[in-house]
Amino acid sequence: MRTITLEEHFVTQDFLKATGAYGQGTPPDLQQMQGKLLDLGDDRIAAMDEAGISVQVLSLAALGIDKLDAASATPIIAGVNDELQAAVQEHPDRFAGFATLALKDPPSAAKELERCVTTLGFKGWLVDGTIDGKFLDAPEFVPVWEAANALGIPVYLHPAPPPKPVADVYFSGLPGEAGHLLSIAGWGWHAENGLHILRLIVSGLFDRFPKLQVIIGHMGEGVPYALARSSGILSHAVPNLRQKVADYFQSNVHITTSGYFTRPPFACAREVLGLERMMYSVDYPFSPTTRGSDFLGSLDLNDEERTALVYGNAAKLLKL
Repeated sequence: MRTITLEEHFVTQDFLKATGAYGQGTPPDLQQMQGKLLDLGDDRIAAMDEAGISVQVLSLAALGIDKLDAASATPIIAGVNDELQAAVQEHPDRFAGFATLALKDPPSAAKELERCVTTLGFKGWLVDGTIDGKFLDAPEFVPVWEAANALGIPVYLHPAPPPKPVADVYFSGLPGEAGHLLSIAGWGWHAENGLHILRLIVSGLFDRFPKLQVIIGHMGEGVPYALARSSGILSHAVPNLRQKVADYFQSNVHITTSGYFTRPPFACAREVLGLERMMYSVDYPFSPTTRGSDFLGSLDLNDEERTALVYGNAAKLLKL
């Protein structure tokens, strides 16, 4: 059975040099990922084969991108996109790409997105967290949303470490690495990204661009569990929206399984959103490919449902 995963990460040497990401000063668990993130060849493909993955849709693990100013970020990120396209060209049956954009200069980012889709052949755009402490519903990011909408590509909304004021208040004063880990995969990433998608909805983004499609990972970032309550409150608070907040998860939002490999969150997401809004992902190399395949094996799905989850839904959305 063909299998697509679409929250699978890489870095380049130039990106590491410019940002210092995954090096000294980074927690040891992230430093250890550097070699796997750099590999866009045989070892990565071997890990895919071990878990029965046909295609990875690759995206930059953009830790440290916020340290770059607008002038330096634009050429560095263009170079990242060029290196990704070279890897896709070398392994066209195994890799596809999501664009990375330097969002401190939104007009230039919009042009780069057009280049990535029309010239480099990328299947969408993946964006990490807030930009200078601003969520993507801020008015200055409209040109990039306009470009994504015009190009007809999905946007993968991915979390990132919190802005410093948030980190200082919410995640400081804890022993060892507990505060850092709480701020990312231990909780903070998912809470912020769930907040981010709800902000995009209530800001009216999907009313302005009704055909725009956004993907969030990690089994929906906790939103499926809370959606009935959130939708009831927020739909009443923003009565000018064209539909209830929950309904945008049927018209404009998709989720992936990335990094979440237990059955209760899957069951909740499926019941609330429906399997047609769900896609399989691993979050490699931060999660092993075999952890994902073991999880798939635990799910009670018929052949049609399994095909939709691991291949069909993603192939349709990304036009693979």
